Amino acid sequence: MTPPPEPPVPHEPPRPTTPYGTPDAPRIAVRGEAHLEVDPETARIGITVNARGTDRTDALNDLTRRNTTALDLVKTYGDAVEKLETGTFSITPELTKHGRGERIRAYHGRVHITAELTDFTALGELTTRLADLDLTHVDGPYWALRPDSPAHRRARQQAVREAVQRAREYAEALGTTLAALVELADTGAENTHPYGMETASRSLRAKGYDAAAPDQPPALDLEPQRQHVYAAVNARFTMSPSVL
Repeated sequence: MTPPPEPPVPHEPPRPTTPYGTPDAPRIAVRGEAHLEVDPETARIGITVNARGTDRTDALNDLTRRNTTALDLVKTYGDAVEKLETGTFSITPELTKHGRGERIRAYHGRVHITAELTDFTALGELTTRLADLDLTHVDGPYWALRPDSPAHRRARQQAVREAVQRAREYAEALGTTLAALVELADTGAENTHPYGMETASRSLRAKGYDAAAPDQPPALDLEPQRQHVYAAVNARFTMSPSVL
């Protein structure tokens, strides 16, 4: 006769964790932060080229000519220009009242260009020369760090070192030492002006006219805006038992 099957052995329920440690292995939780102020690595300018014509073809031809002039000027700066992109383009009719109806009075064309430079000396000269072109609007510069800038790494490492130092100071105050790292959580390390949302310079000073060639306006003396980099971590450590 076959014996009845043995009842399954119940699994042992998981032991509750002790997020706050134990008397034999007390835990300490700290936060480490770092604030750095560094020079920008890139500067972005926006260039808007406008044109106007009595008909659509005239406006388009004029816009093409002016756009080519602006692009050729930017390209003469070679390696100083890290990125050159064309954005939005539009041809829009201008309507006017004519009797009881409306008619097209003219056509307006517009194209937007973005240039990103790494040579800030060339930036001041290029900005001035672009602004001197007819029907051309320049805005910026917008200063920024690259996403992979070493400044972000330095900030993160500094935040970790501060967390360790702070934990050691707490342990020393209790007459003990740190035993082990239990957890390290990155709460964010980023430029306070995220990439793509840079801040525009508020310092635009013109040099004397003797600093420029007779046939072009003086270059702007642009003061790069310092970038603020922030990093923070949360860390948990175990300590050797202390005698209170």
